[in-house]
Amino acid sequence: MIPNVLTIAGSDPSGGAGIQADIKTLSALGAYSAAVITALTAQNTRGVTAVHPISSRIVAEQLDAVFSDLQIDAVKIGMLANVEIICTVAAAIERYQPKYIVLDTVILSSNGHLLLEPDSLSVLRERLLPLASIITPNLYESAVLLDQPIAENEAQMASQGDALQALGVYAVLLKGGHLSGLCSPDWLIEDFCHTRLVTNRVSVAGTHGTGCTLSSAMAALRPQRLNWVTTVCDAKIYLTQALMHSTRISVGHGTGPLHHCYSWW
Repeated sequence: MIPNVLTIAGSDPSGGAGIQADIKTLSALGAYSAAVITALTAQNTRGVTAVHPISSRIVAEQLDAVFSDLQIDAVKIGMLANVEIICTVAAAIERYQPKYIVLDTVILSSNGHLLLEPDSLSVLRERLLPLASIITPNLYESAVLLDQPIAENEAQMASQGDALQALGVYAVLLKGGHLSGLCSPDWLIEDFCHTRLVTNRVSVAGTHGTGCTLSSAMAALRPQRLNWVTTVCDAKIYLTQALMHSTRISVGHGTGPLHHCYSWW
């Protein structure tokens, strides 16, 4: 059966990140995509210039409309913007209890624009993290969530992964793309198991939406795989290929997007 996957995230009108990137990724990896929009943004390949959160009432109505009708096999959660939306999404997760929940802890855009209001961090930690099957923070997001310095090596990464899991989440994929070196190491932290996942660093200009794409790929693949290790490995393979093929498309004058549909075009 083709899995039905719900993405809950903000909209990127330039198509490289957010809901638009999620839908492309889910479709490319064999999943049917449903979408609940949490915020409208004004952004392009050069950056984010404005964020307008959707009313939490409308977010709740979207969630109820989807969950009451569709069998949802996995959920990807991205940009949530504020406390009201975080609580609304958490309430829907508790009510409908989807099997797999991938939480991309979106705090800042790649150009440094704040995408989560500062007073929302504690609510995200306490209300939503314990409901997630897996979270996918980068080094900055991990440091902010834990109120610790940014990890500077893999030992510190693994330690922070343990600390994040202690907040109640089932598993943590801590992304090490911001470390220096030829390789990009990630750590998958599960109960009694640390898995180091390494890929060669891809030097391309089209990197807009990498976090959205990876988390969506994980949500698409988890219902089709046996465990989180195989899910993450295959999601990283897809991400690497989408990065490498980004040179085939020409979008914008800044940091361009990945080529999500590289295998079909």
